[in-house]
Amino acid sequence: MSMSYPPVAFHFQLTFNDKSGKVMASFKEVSGVSMEMGVEEIAEGGNNRYMHRVPTAAKFSNLILKRGLVPNDSGVAKWCRSALGGGLSDSIETKNIIVSLLDGAHEPISTWSFFNAWPVKWSISDLNSMNNEIVIETLEFAYSYFEEQSK
Repeated sequence: MSMSYPPVAFHFQLTFNDKSGKVMASFKEVSGVSMEMGVEEIAEGGNNRYMHRVPTAAKFSNLILKRGLVPNDSGVAKWCRSALGGGLSDSIETKNIIVSLLDGAHEPISTWSFFNAWPVKWSISDLNSMNNEIVIETLEFAYSYFEEQSK
C-alpha cells in the first residue's frame, strides 16, 4: 500500500502488556513521548572562560493519555486504582504500554513501546453544569524507557 507522509488523518491503538496478557484501551490523545540527553557542566580549575559540558543519561518525560470517562471496572482503571490507592505498602505492578499510530486502513505506521510503566497521576476534567462537554479522564505514567519501531 502506498503511504503519503506525513500522515494527514490517523488514530492510534493502545495495548497494555502484563503477566495476564493484553488489555486494549482507547484514548483520544497521547502526549509526553519525548526523551532528552542530560547535560552536566564541569568547571576546569584556572579556566573562567567556559565550562565543559558533558552528556549524562537520557531523561524521559511522563506518558500522558486522555480519554472520555469510562466505567471503573476496566482493566486500566483497576490497575491505576490499585497502584495509586494502595500507598507504598504494596508493590506497584509495572506494565509495558504499546502505542501504535494507525493509518486510515487501521494498519500501524509506527509503534512505541514504554517499558516498566506505572501510574503516577489520575485526574478527571473539571465538572461544570453550564458547559456541554465530555468528562475527560487523564492518566499519567512514569516509565523506564521507550523504543520506537517504525514500519
